[in-house]
Amino acid sequence: MTDRSSGPTRLTRETYERLQAELEDLTTRGRVEIAQAIEAARALGDLSENGDYHAAKDAQGKMEARVRQLQALLKHAEVVDSDGTAASDTVDHGTVVTLRYEGDDEDAVQDFFVGSIEERRGGMPVVSPSAPLGQALIGKSAGETVEYDAPGGKLRVEIVKVGV
Repeated sequence: MTDRSSGPTRLTRETYERLQAELEDLTTRGRVEIAQAIEAARALGDLSENGDYHAAKDAQGKMEARVRQLQALLKHAEVVDSDGTAASDTVDHGTVVTLRYEGDDEDAVQDFFVGSIEERRGGMPVVSPSAPLGQALIGKSAGETVEYDAPGGKLRVEIVKVGV
């Protein structure tokens, strides 16, 4: 699900290892459990009207799609350092940035995580560094205003705060 034309997906070491562990779990324990569920459902009889069988096959399809997604993501991933060596006052991969859109009230700000969707933090919206907003933000500091092309036209945002 990544855009290969924009280069590899950048992941923190922590996220890379978490995704590796998820892939390992899905290809071992996950596949065994799905196979057992399919076998148990087959034992119930007529497959054409067997809801358990169809549910297990659907779960198998979704799991295999996630396996393929993780394999592709990890194959093309670039692990980036997030050890604080980068200047914490500039927007980079793995930072949280607080933005205020032009025309909004002084206290109408929103936090965004700059990075891969796989690295999302809680319910915080994620901005890909390869997206128009992400490209405009990278390397900028608090107090700067950037402009980017959105589907509805050009938007201007002020960087209120940059953190890790």
